Amino acid sequence: MISCFALLLCSSLAYGASSPPAPMAMSPSPTPTPAPAPAPEYVNLTYLLSVAGPFHTFLNYLESTKVLDTFQNQANNTDQGITIFVPKDSAFKALKKPSLSNLTNDQLKSLILFHAMPKFYSLADFNKLSTKGPVSTLAGSQYSLNFTDNSGTVHLDSGWSKTKVSSAVHSTDPVAIYQVDKVLLPEAIFGTDIPPMPPAPAPAPDISPAADAPSAETKGKGSSSKAEPSTSSSHRIMNFGTWNQLLLALFGGWVMFF
Repeated sequence: MISCFALLLCSSLAYGASSPPAPMAMSPSPTPTPAPAPAPEYVNLTYLLSVAGPFHTFLNYLESTKVLDTFQNQANNTDQGITIFVPKDSAFKALKKPSLSNLTNDQLKSLILFHAMPKFYSLADFNKLSTKGPVSTLAGSQYSLNFTDNSGTVHLDSGWSKTKVSSAVHSTDPVAIYQVDKVLLPEAIFGTDIPPMPPAPAPAPDISPAADAPSAETKGKGSSSKAEPSTSSSHRIMNFGTWNQLLLALFGGWVMFF
């Protein structure tokens, strides 16, 4: 019995030594952190204005007044973005009165800031702006614009300037650049004594002759043709009277002879 017990004990120990160890509990894998959102692409306003237009005059004013730095910062470092109204070079050449050459440096800077709003507006957004009244620009609350949307065409009114958006140069959030036909002149600089708009030229009168009216040549021919029968009739009457007198003289002489 002792031998059987010892044999059973040895076999159980040998089985326990050969059995694999119990598996260890695995800790949960860490959740991967999401990749950071890509930074928005830097918008170079100088490049956009250089390849379109031509907008060389406006770009020169942006650089000389240092307003370009303000526009670039608003476009790339804010959540609101920017909307810029850019006149072509021909709009500056057509500007006679008032002249920009008489403005101070601060007034010129305010005038250029007056061409931008501190928010991105697509063309569809101007329909809502037309119902809100004056909208402030980057030049300040005293420098505001009025908008009207006429069947999809955006019209701007600064008091001195009434123009419209003729094309979209760039319209991708956060930057919108729209071409306008005139330089925007604010009342805050040039005053409210706005000269009246020149009247529209009257249409040229129609001086073509009427189709049924007879010409002078036709009238002359008609009158001459009518005058010719009367002239020939008078000649016939004169010749007839001359022959009568001659016959009477011959007949009188013949009677006296006999």
